[in-house]
Amino acid sequence: MPKIVYLILFIATTLSAQTKMSTIEADALKTKVKALATTTKTISSDFIQYKHLDFLSNDIITTGKLAFKTPDVVKWEYVKPFKYSVLFKNKTLYINDEGNKSNIDIGSSEQFKQLNKLIINSVKGDMFNDDEFSISYYKNQSNSEVHFNPKDKKFEKFIKAFHITFNSKGDVVEVKMIEPSNDYTRIVFSNRVLNTPLADEIFAH
Repeated sequence: MPKIVYLILFIATTLSAQTKMSTIEADALKTKVKALATTTKTISSDFIQYKHLDFLSNDIITTGKLAFKTPDVVKWEYVKPFKYSVLFKNKTLYINDEGNKSNIDIGSSEQFKQLNKLIINSVKGDMFNDDEFSISYYKNQSNSEVHFNPKDKKFEKFIKAFHITFNSKGDVVEVKMIEPSNDYTRIVFSNRVLNTPLADEIFAH
């Protein structure tokens, strides 16, 4: 069989792997995810982050750990290839760059507050707000993928879209944040554990 035929078959298979959900399927997914998000008090997870920049031939890959505690405390701790952590807590962004610490007051910035809210909601998966987003629902093999496009033109200058992938239980397994330039950050979660007590030391700064 000619190579071009193999290529066409591959493309067709790839495209057919993602199909649009029916309204009934989308409503069922929303119900499942919202129920799980409501009962989620803590999240701990490993992650791999892929930073795609159009001018680079390979993605920048970093690994780390996520810790979340209700209502609005979230920490991203990068461990390889460098040590760097970002903590959203008490309307403040705390940064630790290999021991060099700094902080930013985000309480007075509507854009930072909105970004913090979106990050927390994307980690939990509960971003189903039709007033804030145009939302599309897809089936992708055994997972579900939801695309969130901000309606706020000011915020659209920073984030073009969020793509969140859920497993069959309704838990988040991947978050993709696409910038207006079409560069993107893709975060893949693993060893994700819900509702296990997290020590206060994890969120110290």
